[in-house]
Amino acid sequence: MLDLIRIFIKTVDCGSFSKAGVILNMAPSSVARNIDNLEKKLSVTLFKRSTRSLILTQDGQQFLEGAEKLLTEADSLISSMKQSNVEPEGSLRISVFESFGRLCISTVLPEFLNRYPKVNATIDLDNQMVDLNSNNIDIGIRIGQPADSSLRARMLLRNETLLCASNEYLEQHGIPKRPEDLGDHNCLLLDNDRQRTYWHFHKKNKYLKVPVQGNLRSKGGTPLLEAAVAHGGIVQMSNWMMKGLITQKKLTVCLPDWKPSLHEGSSGDIYAVYLGSKHPKPVIRVFIDFLIEKLS
Repeated sequence: MLDLIRIFIKTVDCGSFSKAGVILNMAPSSVARNIDNLEKKLSVTLFKRSTRSLILTQDGQQFLEGAEKLLTEADSLISSMKQSNVEPEGSLRISVFESFGRLCISTVLPEFLNRYPKVNATIDLDNQMVDLNSNNIDIGIRIGQPADSSLRARMLLRNETLLCASNEYLEQHGIPKRPEDLGDHNCLLLDNDRQRTYWHFHKKNKYLKVPVQGNLRSKGGTPLLEAAVAHGGIVQMSNWMMKGLITQKKLTVCLPDWKPSLHEGSSGDIYAVYLGSKHPKPVIRVFIDFLIEKLS
């Protein structure tokens, strides 16, 4: 079927069976028979034929649009399969938000580079959303699925947030018993350029939107986390940032019966995004596979 589609597209490009035959090294009659076979398989007429010209029918135009996409994907898939057993090599440029990059990516990069010695990597820790194309980025690691339809995405990690504070802070200011109690606490806040910040809470079928305030804001999570460890207030942060500190008893989970979130209806799941087809170049594919292996 793919061979028939290739002949069809070449015939459209050339405008005649004879010109297509020259390029395809086929007799014009063979080109015509292949088009006949394709029309029979599809049960439609693709061309209006005359002695002077070929004109696409409406069905032919519709099929052409899908056929070109299908052929591009097929060629990309075949190419990726041929390269699947080839050792990845070349440069890899990664953009990742600061806290996740520092805690979860930088720590495993040496193992990846040891596994694939022909690869060299550059990592940019940046809390600003960067354009992959204009900044020559191979992989961006972001919270949430991309809205840009030109980007492909694979989920790396399901993300949940926790509410935590140090024992010293809780002993001094009291333990919140319900989300509404946070109004009496110093909350360490991610700076979202809004005058008012809300934290969201779910428990079974109950939902609360609680206004919070505090004396420290930051674009990134690391300063807030360090302030919480230093008894500066209550912080809401991703579980992958907090679990080590909780194990070490530097932080204690607050309101464990509630599920907190920073944004209403946002999962906060973390994705690797990249430009191009569904079948990325080997170095991108193996790096994403590696991250999924490590983060799982």
